[in-house]
Amino acid sequence: MLRRNLHFYGRVLLLILLTGVWCWFSRSSLATEVENKLIDLRFQYRGEIDAPVNLVYVDIDTDTIQQYQWPWSHERYAQILDALFNHGRVKAVGIDVVFSDHAMPQFGLEEQRAGRRLFGRAVHAHRHVVLAGNYVPGPGTMQRTRQFPFIFDGFTNPATNDIPEAPGFPIVGPNWGTIGLIDTYRGETRAAPMFADTITGTFYPLALQLALMHWGLGPDAILRHPDRMEIRSPDGVLVTRIPLRRGQLVEVNWFSHWISEKNPRASVANIGEYLTLLEHEDPEKQELGRQFFAQFNDSIVLIGPVDVLLQDLATTSFDDTPVPQVGLHGNLLKTFASGIYLKRVPDWLHDVLIFVLGLAICALALVSGQKSVFAKVLAILGVMAYVAIGFHLFAELHLILPLFAPVGAALTTSFAGVLWQVIEEQRQKGRIKGMFGTYVSPQLVERMVESGEDPQLGGHETEITAYFSDIQSFSSFSEKLPPSRLVELMNEYLTVCTDIIQEERGTLDKYIGDAVVAMFGAPIALPDHAYRACVASQRVHEKLGELRDRWRAEGDRWPDIVGKMQSRIGLNTGSAVIGNMGSRTRFNYTMMGDNVNLAARMESGAKSWGAYTMVTETTRQACETHGGDRVIFRPLGRIVVMGRSQPVPIFEVVGLRETITDSAFECVDLFTQALERYYAKDWTGARALLERSAVLEPNQPGVTPGVKTNPSLVYQSIITTYELHPPADGWDGVYVMKEK
Repeated sequence: MLRRNLHFYGRVLLLILLTGVWCWFSRSSLATEVENKLIDLRFQYRGEIDAPVNLVYVDIDTDTIQQYQWPWSHERYAQILDALFNHGRVKAVGIDVVFSDHAMPQFGLEEQRAGRRLFGRAVHAHRHVVLAGNYVPGPGTMQRTRQFPFIFDGFTNPATNDIPEAPGFPIVGPNWGTIGLIDTYRGETRAAPMFADTITGTFYPLALQLALMHWGLGPDAILRHPDRMEIRSPDGVLVTRIPLRRGQLVEVNWFSHWISEKNPRASVANIGEYLTLLEHEDPEKQELGRQFFAQFNDSIVLIGPVDVLLQDLATTSFDDTPVPQVGLHGNLLKTFASGIYLKRVPDWLHDVLIFVLGLAICALALVSGQKSVFAKVLAILGVMAYVAIGFHLFAELHLILPLFAPVGAALTTSFAGVLWQVIEEQRQKGRIKGMFGTYVSPQLVERMVESGEDPQLGGHETEITAYFSDIQSFSSFSEKLPPSRLVELMNEYLTVCTDIIQEERGTLDKYIGDAVVAMFGAPIALPDHAYRACVASQRVHEKLGELRDRWRAEGDRWPDIVGKMQSRIGLNTGSAVIGNMGSRTRFNYTMMGDNVNLAARMESGAKSWGAYTMVTETTRQACETHGGDRVIFRPLGRIVVMGRSQPVPIFEVVGLRETITDSAFECVDLFTQALERYYAKDWTGARALLERSAVLEPNQPGVTPGVKTNPSLVYQSIITTYELHPPADGWDGVYVMKEK
């Protein structure tokens, strides 16, 4: 008992440790990557949502690049800003292009300086312009790699932190112009850093700078806390509370696909075209220009590259194919403006969910007995319900419930537990088979194991084919063999018989000395049990022939009688009571009933007819129904066995079609004709046919080992008796057996 308890608690401890491994693994990069993919699925399940901010994208697209011959002079950006603020009356403009002082010159130095001055004047004039700054060098620059000052990576000293690459004077002067960071965390579109502390000051994201302009606030409205950032108006009213991951990151709540009705857009080329219309003399064309710029009224504009050649593309939670990263800043702006932030459960609750789901589902999966299937279905439904809740919470509350690690823990612990359970069950089956397999059939052992119930007294009625076999003249063997040699001989013979019976899916009932008792069709139902029993009988005779040859080849090791061993087999098909019978402390799985007794009479009666396999008509009919004509029968007549009053048609199994000779087939035909003459009391005609069939009998006295007579000779003897003592009037050919 103690050992069993220790084994159980040891298994529980290992399952808990496996769950703990999932807690550790959930913080790995691989687990994070898988969880991110599951978050993307939740975005797609939730679908697109509206945002309370009028955001318009202005694309630097292929048409624009071809029309204005990229790269442009900075003067082009000055024209765009003037058009958007003067004619579009926008609130603010963010430009997702880094105007690096280290960019490789594309124009003459004087032309560059002139363009930068014009751009700087436009920025100074309109004020609400946010220009990009970043730590990652873009294409076409000679900038050195700068390290983003993530505080969780140890960059806590502003004096030693790198400064982002950003435009300088004359685009942004000492007292005017705004820089907004466009960096993301690890180059992905899932999260962005909310600040970078440097010796020159703190830099905030481009989207946050635009949000502040949208609210009419400045950077002094920002209040930082270890786990959040708060934006408050001058009178202290909370505008938004931004949750921070790892003290510095904000997760992007994606509102839509890049190409969506929720993302109004225009092209830089369109701005140039409609700006020209505003200056046209035709009033209708001027009206078209005014209508175009009307879409920008009171909006926030994001200008960014969208052409694939500009290499500013990435996948998103909505878009599997890379799309322009300017969309990230737009969705981050929508996140700030709407206050709809992605929320996560605390780390401690994350681990609790892994343990609870993992161990609860595992416990259900390990339920055995009658409720096993129900519990396993409940375990599957439990996992599905948890996943469904995770998707629902995200869609309704934007709460990220961890899925990968808890579900992974549930599946792996369940698999490990079930595997362990299977191993234990197999070990238990092996133990039971080892205990009982030498006494009862393997099929019965399997049934006992799979039922999970202790054997009980009682039985049920079912149709089977009962099998009885006995060795001819076995008492002579006992006289001529010492006990040890007799046991050796019988073990070899009984092993052969039992193996063949079980190969044909029969069930061994018992051994009674040299007799073998078996049943076909129980405890495992077999529709062709009669056919299998008949085939098994012929295989036993064939194998016994091989044993006789081997025993004779061993010379003086065995007496002559061993080389002549023959076995008689009786079969009958019908209903019988099958079950555990005996006392309450010791019982046997066996068969009982009149049909079982009749099978025993077939075996003992076969001696009187010179046959070695005798069966009833019900067995022959059932065999031919499922086995066709493979098993060859011949009628032996109708008899009344001792203990019964009704006649029983009996048949001999001559053999299997593939092994019977032509002479044997001719013998069966002649014998059948003789039997018809016999029933007609044509003794002379019957004898003539029997004399011909006797010559062709497969078993010949003095030739076939151990054979003393055969059916043809037996019937000749019966006819001789009837010739001397004719049967009474009304005789119907039935022969009454005088012995069992």
